[in-house]
Amino acid sequence: MYLSRNMDWSHKLLLCAFLVFSAAIGGARADATVTGTVFCDQCKDGQISLFDYPIYGIKVTVTCADASGQITTSREETTNWFGNYAMKFDGSPDLSNCYAQVSGSGQGSNVCGAAAGPAQKLRLTFSMFGMEFYSVDSLLTEPSASMSFCPRSVNPVPPPATPVRPPVTPTTPPPALRLPPLPPLPPLPPMPPVSILEASACPHQSWTMPEHKCYWRAVSPDMKVAVVFGLLAGRRYGTDMTLWQGLQGRSDPYRTLLREGTTALLNSYNSVEFPYNAITVVTRMNWALMGSQKSVLLTALRFMRANSGYGRVTCKFDTCK
Repeated sequence: MYLSRNMDWSHKLLLCAFLVFSAAIGGARADATVTGTVFCDQCKDGQISLFDYPIYGIKVTVTCADASGQITTSREETTNWFGNYAMKFDGSPDLSNCYAQVSGSGQGSNVCGAAAGPAQKLRLTFSMFGMEFYSVDSLLTEPSASMSFCPRSVNPVPPPATPVRPPVTPTTPPPALRLPPLPPLPPLPPMPPVSILEASACPHQSWTMPEHKCYWRAVSPDMKVAVVFGLLAGRRYGTDMTLWQGLQGRSDPYRTLLREGTTALLNSYNSVEFPYNAITVVTRMNWALMGSQKSVLLTALRFMRANSGYGRVTCKFDTCK
């Protein structure tokens, strides 16, 4: 009888949770969101490699056509600092016959905006209660010429044959010019340790201390949350909130997510051994913002554990000079 009563209470709690969740979803506005990333293909090999990086300021166009090939929908968006873009379509339209492609370059992409890679088809990855989420395989944009550090082709073009020249009669070489010996160079100072290669994880309190301001890499405290994390973050936190303000959030699940997500982003730039890289942090932030409050809390908790070093990694901060 005791087990039966417990099961009755469990069923009632599940029913209440379902009714609350259904009511919240019922009031949500149906829409579709398309996200993806654009990479600079520095070696112009048509694929993402170790030498490629996400590029800022590239224009991406999503185009949809009907069965006869006529364009029905077209929308353009520009990538943020991490090469990500996000587009929203109201009313949950069918985007199964839509493609995304690089359509132009803007500020910050002049070095790698000479040519665009192939278009990519949209893939439906999430659909529930009228909300749809589409993802796109990474798009590529290329510079005008391959970078000098790129590996050579496995089948290089043979150089042209050198014509045979008649032998040259040797002549007496001119006397060698003797120069006085150069003085020895002074010894180089010892190189400081490369902190980015060390495992380090710092909580949000450490990132707000003035003596640690030199550890902010790639982003600055006054950068906008909407610029760094994208459209969904801009809708939730507004367009005026900065990363520094985001580190102060508490007592609210969404502000806690922003605080720990911003901290994880800073840690990812400070140490290559951090569990999340920058792109993963931004992606997980957007997934959490599209989900329920439970997913927001779970994502914030995962970021918080990573920022604490899981009890094994400490914060490798020294006082900035």
